[in-house]
Order: sequence, then C-alpha cells, then structure tokens
Amino acid sequence: MNGSALVKLLLQRCATVNHLKQVHAHLIAHANNDLFTLGRLLNLLCNSQSLSYAQSFFSSIPKPNTFLFNTIIRAHTTGPNPQNSIFLYIDLLKAGILPDAYTFPFVLKACARFQALQEGRTLHCHALKFGFDSYLYVGNALIHMYSFSDCLIGARQMFDEMALRDLVSWNSMINGYAKCGDLEEARRLFDLMGEKNLITWSAMISGYVQMGQFKEGLDVFYGSQACGVKPHESILVSVLAACAHVGGIEQGKWVHAYVKANGMHMSVIMGTALMDMYAKCGCLNLALDVFHSMHEKNLMAWTTMIKGMAMHGHGTEALELFTQMEEEGVTPDDITFIGVLCACTHAGLVDKGLHYFKSISEVYGISPKIEHYGCLVDLLARGGRLQKALCVIKDMPMEPDARIWGPLLAGCRFNGEVELAELVANHLIELEPNDSGVYVLLGNIYAASGRHEDAKKLRILMSSKGVVKNPGCSLFELEGTTHQFIVGDTSHPQMREIQEKWEEIERVIRVEGYVPNRTQVLLDVEEEEKEEALSWHSEKMAIAFGLMRTKGDHVIRIVKNLRVCSDCHHVTKLISKVYGRQIVVRDRTRFHHFKEGQCSCNDYW
Repeated sequence: MNGSALVKLLLQRCATVNHLKQVHAHLIAHANNDLFTLGRLLNLLCNSQSLSYAQSFFSSIPKPNTFLFNTIIRAHTTGPNPQNSIFLYIDLLKAGILPDAYTFPFVLKACARFQALQEGRTLHCHALKFGFDSYLYVGNALIHMYSFSDCLIGARQMFDEMALRDLVSWNSMINGYAKCGDLEEARRLFDLMGEKNLITWSAMISGYVQMGQFKEGLDVFYGSQACGVKPHESILVSVLAACAHVGGIEQGKWVHAYVKANGMHMSVIMGTALMDMYAKCGCLNLALDVFHSMHEKNLMAWTTMIKGMAMHGHGTEALELFTQMEEEGVTPDDITFIGVLCACTHAGLVDKGLHYFKSISEVYGISPKIEHYGCLVDLLARGGRLQKALCVIKDMPMEPDARIWGPLLAGCRFNGEVELAELVANHLIELEPNDSGVYVLLGNIYAASGRHEDAKKLRILMSSKGVVKNPGCSLFELEGTTHQFIVGDTSHPQMREIQEKWEEIERVIRVEGYVPNRTQVLLDVEEEEKEEALSWHSEKMAIAFGLMRTKGDHVIRIVKNLRVCSDCHHVTKLISKVYGRQIVVRDRTRFHHFKEGQCSCNDYW
C-alpha cells in the first residue's frame, strides 16, 4: 500500500481531533505534501470544530492552491471571526492565486455576517473582473450580502440583473425587504413567486411579526397551512408572538397541540414563547404548566414567567419565583429586575420594591436603566408617595422621558393631585406633544375634581394643535377568528345584534346601581350624548359580543390598545357579577381579571 492510500485509509478511520493530529504528524514525518491529501485533512479539521488548529495546519502548507484557500475561508465564514475570511482572500490574491466561483460566495457570506458593505462592494468588482458575477450562486451571495448590509438598492439591482433566479434568489430578496421593514415590497415579490419553500413562508411571517403587523403575519401562516407547509420552530415561535399580541389564545393552543402531536422538541425558545403567549392571553395557569414542564430553563424562561405573574397582579408569587431562580444558581439581569419591580408594584410592596431597586447596583453590579426608574416611580406613585417619586425623578442620572412622567401622572389621577398632575402633564406634552393620552388623562383629572372650565380649555388646546384622541380598539378571539371592535365603528356584520345585547346589559346593570360616568367623555355635548358615547366604547361591544356567542363557563378574554376607562372598568365588574362570567381584559398597562364583581387590580391601574 502506497503512502497516499495509507493516509486515505487512516483519514476514513479518524473519529476525533487527536486522531487527525496523528495523521498530521504522519504526513510531516513522511514529508507528504500531496495537495489532495492535505486538502482532505484540512477539510476534516475544519469540520471538527478545531478551527485554530485547522488554521495552523493551513499556514504550514508551503504552496496552498485555490481549493485549500476555499476550504479554510469557508470555515472562518461560519466561525467566530468571519473577518478572517477576508484576510485570507487578500492572502490568496497576494500569493498570485486566482479565486474561483466558489471563493466569492464564502467571502461574501462573511461580509454579510458583520455588514462589511465596502469590502462586499470590492468583492463584487472582483467577481465582475474575474467573470464570475453571472454565476447563480455568486449572484445569490451578492444579494444576501447587500441585504444584510442594509443596501437594498444594491441587492435589488443584482436581483433584477440576474438572467436566472432560483428559490434562494427570491428568498434572499424577500428576506432583505422584510428585515429592513419594507413589507409592502416583500409581499409584492412574495405574491409574484411561483414555488415557495419553508424559508419563503418563514421570512414573510417573521417579517410581519417583527414589524408589529401581527394579523397579517397570522394570515400568511394560515396561507402556508392551506398549502400543506409543515412549519418549523422559528415559524411557530413567530406565530406564538403574534398570538400573544392579538390575544389569539385558540391559535396559540393549536400551536402547542401541534408541537406535542408531532413530537417536536420543547426547546427553551419554544417553551418560553408558549409561556409568553399564554401569559399575555390571560391564561396564567397554562403558562405555569409549560414553565414547570420544561426540563431546561434559562434566564429568559425565568424572567418571562416572573414578568407574566407580575402583569397579572400575582406579585408575591412572582417574587417567590425570583427567589427560587436565585437558589437554582441563575443570575438575574436588568430585564429580570423590571419584572421584579413590576411585581412589587402590583402587590403594593413599596418597601420591598425599594430594597430590590437598591440591590440592582449594590448587590448585582447592574447600572439601573431608565426602565428601572420608570418602575420605581410607578411603585411610589401607586403607593401614594408622589413627592418621593418626584424626588427620584429629579435625582435620576439621565433625563426623564415619557416612561418616567407617565406613571406619575397616573398616580396623580388616582390620588386626586391636580396641581402636580398639571406639572407632570406639561412635561409630557413637551416631550410628546401629539400624544392624545396625556390630554385625555389630564382632562379626566380636571373633570373628576370639578374643574370643567379647565377641561374645556384642554379640549380647545387639543383641537388647536391638531391632536386627535386615539380610537379605542378591542380584540376578541372566537373559534380561531379575531374580531376587532373600534369605538364608534359599526362595520361588524353582527353590530345590530351586538348593540341590542348591550342595551339589554345596560338595563340589567342599571338595576344593580350603574350610573354612567360622564366625566370619561371629553366632548362638549349634551349629557344624553355623553351616555351614548360611553355605550360605544370598544370593550363594551367586545363584551356584548362575547356574551352573545359564548356559554357561561367560557372566559371572555379581551385585548385593548388603550388604558381601560373608569366607566368601562366599573361596568365590567358589574357584568361579571350579574352574569356570573369571568372576564379578562388586557389593556395598555396591565391585566384585569374580573370575577364576581371584583377586579384583580383593586381598582388601581
């Protein structure tokens, strides 16, 4: 058996890096510089995840050829330092070796990984010079590089000039548009495509979800199911994120059932997405079931569960979970402490919250961010310590923004502090002059304190500035379909029956002592018109629809885009008592669990 045949046999039997090193020693001992043999060994070393040794071995080769350069360049492309691929490409040129069509996709992929647009453009010029720009896989690599370097003009120009395109070409272009937020153009290309694969559907679904267009993302997912596409984990995680935001509990449960039925591995990412979905859809017990069933939990999983319990008002339990997390050796980060502080806030544990805030820097060495100060201000304001909250704001190491002043204004409303509310509102209006929520909240504070002239002036100010109150929007899912209700909108196909149901509800709850809270209507209209305006609030329409279409044991779950007004909050408590129904409302600030005439927020939100 000759030397090359022996080495070939030895390489076939190598199972570890040490075995490969022994073959390397054999080559050195026998002065074997056969490039084919060296190439086989280098390829195995690159695939063995011992990149430093592979690089050392490559550097010892006296006259490497293009194949050997491509092998080590490819390894660095997916390694921890992709820029090394570019340095090796430069070494290749300096050595007088010509690149081939396989060289460019590897180096361009490296450029995409760290967004080296200038180097990528230079490589594009080289590909033109060497005549490889017309190769399909080189063109695809260029589209990928330009897209990931946020140069969509270059990517689109390359795409349009390609004589031949394949799925990779289309997917790269669609993914580029989706990544940069141009979903209109991404969707146009998506609809123009003939054949689509899993990557195509994934790019479109995740693009919509990442840009907050959750309904559109779910619609694309439904389309993929109609085409028989079997989703992978990343698609399902995106779908769960969309369900979490629109309150799509039935679709979220379907995803959970699909994972189980198909024997998919419950990874930390999937488990955390399920927990987040259940928690944000108001099913805290189901979120806890997923949490306890997970064999592996990382910091994100613990943090998600802590935050979920906090937003549902289970502050004490959330803090117990935090203690358990630390006992299991998981170190909290800055995001964890946002959940911890929120837990203290909703449980009314002001002193404990102050203790945890202090420990962020003193015990854990984390510099509090503006979000932590916002939680602290909220904690103090809810606890009635408004002046203390104001002192915290004045002593902050950064400039306060709406995340700081907003909770203090809410505290002023709850505690009836009109003068402080005016001061806080002025700061908020200066920061966000077009935020209608500030004007509405201050107007409600004026109205509640009997300062109706000031409320009227505020309405005039809003009008002069062109500030329009954001319309309330409530979502209610039924049998996998999300129904949307917008204040004053009559487009729902069952709106006539819904209005009749609401009139019935109102008659029943008036017997229980309901009197409309007209101060919640910032309109210069007659009292009867104010009552009518209140009756069209979006969550009331959603609740009426829920009572129409569901049975007594069905929990009515609603997601609202704005803070629940006092009148709707009072009404929902009465409905839960009179109709014996459990109603869960997620508004802009927290969850409200209504049952037997009570709310989990204890009337503070």
